[in-house]
Amino acid sequence: MDFLKTDGHLLSLPGASKAFHESWGWVVYWVGGKQFACEFMAKPEAERPYAGRHLLSLKCDPDRILELRAEYPGSVFPGYYSDGRAWISIDLDADVPGDLLLRLCKCSHQLVCAKLPKKQQREIAGA
Repeated sequence: MDFLKTDGHLLSLPGASKAFHESWGWVVYWVGGKQFACEFMAKPEAERPYAGRHLLSLKCDPDRILELRAEYPGSVFPGYYSDGRAWISIDLDADVPGDLLLRLCKCSHQLVCAKLPKKQQREIAGA
């Protein structure tokens, strides 16, 4: 899937914004001051299986993580530099269907929004 479509989808979610994190070299997507996605190229010297891959990291339901990793063993990994029990990293150049990727982006946004204060959730929903 063309990442521009994924980027547009991420930014279309209520209250979403993005910024380039210079010290990491990553594009980070935010909602309510909290990260819900990040896109980056893992360095070639990074640990396996991340090394050299174009990755999108997303917050994910822990039960769903196990299903996704079993269904896409060469494409979905524990979150890179994050809690692998609550985050996944998806190889954007692999076989994860585009519609699934977009649903996972929306789910990540929803999971992060659900942890925000109720007032902030209402403000984002009204945006």
